[in-house]
Amino acid sequence: MRRTALVALCLAAAATAGLTGCSSGGDKADSKPKGPFAGQTGGEIADRAVRTTSDAGSLRMKGDVADDESGGTITLDMALNKKGECAGTMSMGGRGKADLIKTGGTLYMKYDEKFLREQASEGDSKAETDNTVALLAGKWTKMSASGQDAKDITGFCDLDSVLGGAEDVHSNATRGKTTTVDGAPALVLHEKDGKDRYTLTVATEGKPYLLKIVGDSATDPITLTFSDYEKPVPAKAPTGKVLDLDEMTG
Repeated sequence: MRRTALVALCLAAAATAGLTGCSSGGDKADSKPKGPFAGQTGGEIADRAVRTTSDAGSLRMKGDVADDESGGTITLDMALNKKGECAGTMSMGGRGKADLIKTGGTLYMKYDEKFLREQASEGDSKAETDNTVALLAGKWTKMSASGQDAKDITGFCDLDSVLGGAEDVHSNATRGKTTTVDGAPALVLHEKDGKDRYTLTVATEGKPYLLKIVGDSATDPITLTFSDYEKPVPAKAPTGKVLDLDEMTG
C-alpha cells in the first residue's frame, strides 16, 4: 500500500485539531442563551465538548476524510482507545476494504482484492499485482506495530495521539439548533476558519461529548461521527492462519 494513503488516516485527528484557531464572531457572553447548556456561549460549549472528548478512554470514529494524494476519500469505521488498541475497517474511495486490528505490539490487517489493486504501486506490472492479490486477498496478515510500514496506522490507533493538542481550543463557535445524532439529543455549533466552515454537534444528555463534525473545505472536507464512548475496543488477534509480513519481507 502507499504509505501516504495510511498517513491520510491521521487526518481524522484534524477533526478536533481543526477547531483551534477558528475565529468566528461567536456568541456574546451576555446574551444568556436558553435551552440546552443554558447561559453558555457556543465557544464555551465547544471548549467543554473538546475537553470531555479528549478525556475519553475509548471511542468509535466513523466517516470520511480527504486523501490529499489521490484527491479521493478515505472511509473509516474505527474503535480506538488510549491503550493504543484499535479495530475497524478502512476503504479508499469506496474501492475495496481493509480490516485492521492493533493489539499489543502487533498490527493485523486483511485486505480484499479491490483494495489491493487500488493500492498497487504505479510501477508494478499486472503480473506483480496479480501475485500480490493471490497471496494476500482475504487473508489476515501481521507485522510489528513498531515497524516503518505500520507506524502511521499504529499512531492513529492511539487515542491520545489522535486527540492530542485539542484540549485548549478557545473556540468562538456560535450556537445553532437542537438536533439528534443516531437518536441522541444534541446541539449544533458553527465554527469558521477563514473560508472553511465547521459544524460541530455536541451531546446534550449525559457528558457533552462531540457526536459529529462536518468540515466544509475545498481542500480537506471531512465528515466524522463519534460514538461508543468508554466502551471496550474489540481488538482481539485473529484466529487461524495469519501471514507474517515481517518474515516474508525480512
